[in-house]
Amino acid sequence: MAIESKSTFIINNKAEDMVKWLSSFGLSPDGGVNRLLYSSAWGEAQKALEHKMKNDGLAVHFDSVGNLFGRLEGSEAKADTVLTGSHIDTVADGGRYDGVYGIVASLLAVERLKATYGTPKKPIEVVSLCEEEGSRFPMTFWGSRNITGRYTLKDAKNVTDAKGVPLLSAMREAGFDPAYYQSPMRQDIDCFIELHIEQGIVLDRSGRSLGLVSHIVGQRRFTINISGESNHAGTTPMPLRKDAMSIASHLIDYVTTEARNDESDLVATVGKITAQPNTPNVIAGEVEFTLDVRHHEEKHLKQFCDRFHDYIQLTASENQVSISSSQWLNASPVQMDASLMDLSKATAQDNNIPFQPLISGAGHDAQVFGTHCPTALLFVPSQQGISHSPKEFTKAEDLENGVDLLTDLLYKLAY
Repeated sequence: MAIESKSTFIINNKAEDMVKWLSSFGLSPDGGVNRLLYSSAWGEAQKALEHKMKNDGLAVHFDSVGNLFGRLEGSEAKADTVLTGSHIDTVADGGRYDGVYGIVASLLAVERLKATYGTPKKPIEVVSLCEEEGSRFPMTFWGSRNITGRYTLKDAKNVTDAKGVPLLSAMREAGFDPAYYQSPMRQDIDCFIELHIEQGIVLDRSGRSLGLVSHIVGQRRFTINISGESNHAGTTPMPLRKDAMSIASHLIDYVTTEARNDESDLVATVGKITAQPNTPNVIAGEVEFTLDVRHHEEKHLKQFCDRFHDYIQLTASENQVSISSSQWLNASPVQMDASLMDLSKATAQDNNIPFQPLISGAGHDAQVFGTHCPTALLFVPSQQGISHSPKEFTKAEDLENGVDLLTDLLYKLAY
């Protein structure tokens, strides 16, 4: 019933209206969105999209992990599928547009093509990918990596969220029982097209409406754990301390300074830190922090991470503490398909949409598909470059320009 009442938001079938509609599932009081993998808000949103796809006359199905597909059948027998879409999950208190816009734009593009031209030669499928962000569980691209055969249930066997809930249990509670899992891997994808907000400031500053992505940066994510010695803050002399907090701050300063001095656009981020016992008058005995490193060249990315891990070993030896590093994401840089980029460029020119080439500093499902099939990633501007925030915003005009571009691109690929 709630889904039907919220569907009134999309009567105009405009990109902005549909983004607002989908953001109503998991909307927070401050205007952000909380739609983590397999949460109730996530399930409501996917079911609402299923309802919308069926109303649009698409053949709809979920795969074993919760990826949702709406298919417009093609006239050519055994033709491979033109796949388009993005992800439905968000970061905690994230923005309205991230991921969702790509799903919305794909639905609108297919609706318009179907109404104008009827049946395509190649089938077109709109996909709402179940997960990309890694916000609830310490693994990313659960949706696209299952489709491309990079993940199976074995990869999720010992994965839990911050509350200790196993991923496979959450999956079962959301209606996707691992007992009935069948590999979602697809071998029939002709190409994948993802339209997304930029999540950066380049397009907003340049005044251009479209970014054509040539490369997506590689990412390394680590959890660093420092095991020192917890003791009294007033009675333990400074030279005798094994202060995990002090050592953590030293490592964080080192890695961020090294990244700042790097002249090749490498970025490094420590985004989460926890300490035990986390008490004002006790020396921290355990500290754990995350490290995210990104660059568009594999060689440079590896060299930087290797230098940091050498420094970790040196620091552990000098301070007589134990420091461990656990890597939980290793995504290589990916180059987008050159022919699709050329086609996108020609399509933008045909539509008089100002564009520019870009390198994506954010990870996207397109980088997973980019190693599996020809893939294109297209950006529309983020106002002031803000993303992963309730302040995330893209102008209606830019949203519609993206839909127009995608519509024509899908026509050239499928009709």
